[in-house]
Amino acid sequence: MDLLKPFALALLASTALAPGAAAASGQTAKPSPSLQAQLQQAQAQMARMQAQIDALEKRLTALTAPNAADAAQVAQTQTQAQPTPGGGAPETPTLASTAETARHADATAAQALASAEKAQGAIALTQRAVAATKWAANTSISGEMFLNLSNITQHTAGANNAANGVGVNLKRAFIGVNHRFTSKVSAAILLDADNVTGQPTAVNPPNSSANLVGKGIYVRNAYAEVKLHPALTIRLGAAEMPWISYAEAAENQRHVERSLLERIGYGNPADWGVHLSGDFLRQGTTSLSYGLAVVNGGGYRQARVTKSVDVEARLSGTWNGFYAAAGGYYGKRGNDIETLAGNGASSFRTASRIDFMGGYKSSVIGIGGEYFYARDWNNVAVNPAVNALSQDTASGWSAFGHYNLSRQWRAFLRYDQVHPNRMTVRDLQDDLFIGGLQFSPLKYVDLALVYKRETVNGGSLATSNGVIGCGGTATPNFFATVAGPSALCKGNGTYDEVGLFTAIRF
Repeated sequence: MDLLKPFALALLASTALAPGAAAASGQTAKPSPSLQAQLQQAQAQMARMQAQIDALEKRLTALTAPNAADAAQVAQTQTQAQPTPGGGAPETPTLASTAETARHADATAAQALASAEKAQGAIALTQRAVAATKWAANTSISGEMFLNLSNITQHTAGANNAANGVGVNLKRAFIGVNHRFTSKVSAAILLDADNVTGQPTAVNPPNSSANLVGKGIYVRNAYAEVKLHPALTIRLGAAEMPWISYAEAAENQRHVERSLLERIGYGNPADWGVHLSGDFLRQGTTSLSYGLAVVNGGGYRQARVTKSVDVEARLSGTWNGFYAAAGGYYGKRGNDIETLAGNGASSFRTASRIDFMGGYKSSVIGIGGEYFYARDWNNVAVNPAVNALSQDTASGWSAFGHYNLSRQWRAFLRYDQVHPNRMTVRDLQDDLFIGGLQFSPLKYVDLALVYKRETVNGGSLATSNGVIGCGGTATPNFFATVAGPSALCKGNGTYDEVGLFTAIRF
């Protein structure tokens, strides 16, 4: 009986598959309009083939029944139940024709399977390409460079300084990557190269081997961001601090000189912690915004673990071109760390600072000012049991303005005055004047011809332009008695710079 199975299968295939196979063959000959259509057509064809195979199995079972007479009767009944296309009596196919029909059905099924696999592969490749395109569309790469070609003339107590000369310097370079996962979730990283040809406190060091290019590369920003509401954006990691970022945007001359607090080291532009920001109100020219940072206090160059956290906050608003802001800082500046038994405390005082800023901007002019007052900013780690002069205050202000001569030309001025040691070195004073003419040939390129003059009287001070003043750095906190300041250098210092300052953004 088993020998009848191939012949029965061929016989049944000829009567049951011939019309369906012909239809399937006719359908596969038609071109598909797309990969998706090809896949759907192949799937439908395979479904029809599966139904035909099921029918063949049923008829094969009937042919191999124990009673051959019954099997023949079943086969005859099923054959008679299927009319021929012409409506006449069913024809009995030959062995060769039924075998050919079976081979054709098998080839058609294999072709359908191959078409389905090819379509699935093409669709998977297309999906990967779409995913890569979507990722690229949600990722941005940015960069910024501050380059200058300038001549420096610096005098310390009337004598020439090692910083004198002409040269090109890369004052700052940033490169960042930002990726947005959803409309509310994103992440960013920003690398910062700071004054790569020399230390900030020694602009032109004699020993250049100690200040190789690339030494000052830091991770300035590295955070995850979630925007829950226009009034609440959360950043976790190293991000911009509320005050200095606001002051730089208000003045908009960062490539020429740092803002007041960063220039003299009384604030960090970025730090590690949790940063909150948002808009309470934003309608037309009117807005009310805030910034709040809870950080370790050591700045973005020191990712410390501290026993307490520092807090900086800012509240700002705009109205018809006028803007104003108030803020402050309170904390240990990263000095409150765990110490080994017997080593004593790591911090003795708390640094604090209050800030105010205001001004007016239009399409033609801009004018503004900034003021700060700080207490014990540089005295957190000074032990009062050892150093009598362990308390100090500082204050300073900055006034700035610009006038847009045209869409490409701008004239600008700025004047700073700082008293860094009001209690310990009362005569110490820093003054900075900046004037320049800026040309912006392209949207992201600024070229400024600048003149700077900074003077320090009554001692010395480390600023963004180096150590200016008498021969030694004024460090009154290391003197144990009130008579200590009399031993400090009392000479004056000047710093003059003329050059071309550029900002290139991309």
